[in-house]
Amino acid sequence: MERRIFTAEAPCARLDVFLSERLGVTRSSAKKMIDGGAVSVNGKPAKAAHPVAAGDAVEADIPAPQTLDLTPQDIPVSIVYEDDDVAVIDKPQGLTVHAGSGNLSGTLVNALLFRLKSLSTINGVVRPGIVHRIDKDTSGLLVVAKNDAAHLSLSAQIAEKPCRREYLALCDGVFKEDEGRIETYIGRDPRDRIRMAVVSKEKGRYAATNYKVERRYPQGYTLVRFFLETGRTHQIRVHCRHIGHPIVGDPVYGSKKQKFGLNGQLLHACKLTFTHPKTGERMSFEAPLPPHFVRVLEILDTGTKKG
Repeated sequence: MERRIFTAEAPCARLDVFLSERLGVTRSSAKKMIDGGAVSVNGKPAKAAHPVAAGDAVEADIPAPQTLDLTPQDIPVSIVYEDDDVAVIDKPQGLTVHAGSGNLSGTLVNALLFRLKSLSTINGVVRPGIVHRIDKDTSGLLVVAKNDAAHLSLSAQIAEKPCRREYLALCDGVFKEDEGRIETYIGRDPRDRIRMAVVSKEKGRYAATNYKVERRYPQGYTLVRFFLETGRTHQIRVHCRHIGHPIVGDPVYGSKKQKFGLNGQLLHACKLTFTHPKTGERMSFEAPLPPHFVRVLEILDTGTKKG
C-alpha cells in the first residue's frame, strides 16, 4: 500500500474527477477507491461528489499492484486493426469478454493476452485492456486499449460521446415508425437481480438509444439499426423489450420459445467510430453480419419459416 498526498492548486467540482486526473486512472476507478474509504480530504472521509477547494489536501491509499494470474489462450478472434495503442476486435457470438465469478479462462481477455504484446492495466488484473464490453451472445466490434494513456482517452470518448457505436438487430414485430428514440432509466430488475429492467429515476441510470428501421419483413420481424448514446448493461436488449419488440433469439429479454435454432440474440455491433488517442485521427470500422445472423435473414428473404 502506498499513501500519496495531493494539494489542490485550483478548485475542482468533484473529488473523483480530481483524483482520476492526479492518479491517471478512470473516474470509475477513482470512485471505487473513494467509496472504499481509501481517500480523505483534509484528514476527513469524503464522497465522490465532494467539491475540492484550492488548498485542500487529498490523501489516497494506493493498493499494491496485483499479479496477473490469467493464462494466455490460443482462442480464435478476428483483429480488425492494431497499432501500438489500440486494437479493434470483431468478437464472435458466444465468447465472454472478461472473466468473472472465479472463471479465469476461455474469454476474450485470454485470447488478447495470447495475441497482443501489451494491454492497459487500468481495469485491473481480470479486465486488462477492456475499455467497454459487449454481451457474450452479442457479436461485433469493440476497441481494446494497449496502454493506460490510450485507455483513459477511449474511456473519456465513450463517456462524452465522441465514440460512436452502432448495432444491427432483428426484432420481433413490425416497427411502425421509421426512426425513433428510447429514453428510460435502467437498473436491476427487482424481481430478478440477474436481469436489468426499466425502472424509476431513483432506482436506475439514464439510458438513451436512437434507432432507424433498415427493413421490415412480412413474417413479422424488423431489422433495426441502433445508435447508443449511453452504455448501460444490456441497454439495447432492455429497450427493445420495453417497447414491445424484443430481439429475436434473446433468451433473457425475449420469447422463451427459441426461433431459427439460435444460440443467442441477433444483435451485432456493426460499426465503431472513435478518435485515435495518440494521432487524433478519426477512425471508423465496420464488421459484416456473422453467418448465423445472415442465415436467418436469408430464411426471411425466401419467405420460409424454420424453427
